[in-house]
Amino acid sequence: MINKLKKHISEYFVGKEETIENLLICLLSGGHVLLEGIPGVGKTTLASTLARSVDCDFGRIQFTPDTLPADVMGTEIFNMKTGEFEYREGAVMHQIVLADEINRTSPKTQASLLEAMAEGQTTVSGVKHKLPEPFMVIATQNPVEFMGTYPLPEAQIDRFMMKITLDYPEESEELRMTRNMLSGKTVDKAESIITAEDVIKLREQAAAVTIKDEVIRYARDIAEATRNEKRFVLGASPRAVLALVKASQAKAILEGRSFVKPDDVKAVAPFVLGHRLTLTSEARIAREDKDDILKKLIHRTKIPM
Repeated sequence: MINKLKKHISEYFVGKEETIENLLICLLSGGHVLLEGIPGVGKTTLASTLARSVDCDFGRIQFTPDTLPADVMGTEIFNMKTGEFEYREGAVMHQIVLADEINRTSPKTQASLLEAMAEGQTTVSGVKHKLPEPFMVIATQNPVEFMGTYPLPEAQIDRFMMKITLDYPEESEELRMTRNMLSGKTVDKAESIITAEDVIKLREQAAAVTIKDEVIRYARDIAEATRNEKRFVLGASPRAVLALVKASQAKAILEGRSFVKPDDVKAVAPFVLGHRLTLTSEARIAREDKDDILKKLIHRTKIPM
């Protein structure tokens, strides 16, 4: 089922296989994903293709500076006929939510997603509203656009299981993309391959994947190495360790295994931890590469035998 879904997405989104796999890892492990890339590289296309391939309720929020928290969470409206207040759903009350250009809206509106991403619910006027399952937020942001943007705070970034960066496609990929467009093979033609119930079952299977204590300790040791690195202001949080373990379980499922190997942890660690780390001002002045530092820390961490 997973291989069929991966193949179907690759027919409409032309890009690296690793990108699609990481997106599916977040889907299977119940995580949220942040897609970053310059305009036109397919961030929205990738999110829309996943939503159409999975028969889930899909909602899209186009964030702008004037977007309000009520647009995201919903609001209560007075019904003149009944004389009572009624809850009108916001854009977050969908199974798969595309938060497009999330860094273009104010911190107050960004924060309206925190409860939904962490607890699977949203609170309006003191009343809690449970979100539909399976629930997943796919957010996009443009790294080169600075005017009128609000960088995501650390608390918001930490809610995303992975950050996936989309770059320019290879020559063969760009040619194939053009052929698809000319032949009419566009995202709106994509059909559902699996149902929402299938996603829930796959998540249960991923959560049941065996992971030994030694491998869990290995994931924790990698996080600890980032905390001890003097060039980082912030290291990986305990939530990052939990996300690393869950992502490793989903990676094992994608590889067709019922147990996690240290290689699974090693493969997903750069995508799970990279966006949670912050360089010191001295490291930025010295033009240190955050991703390069993280890769060296992972390489130096002792692998359990």
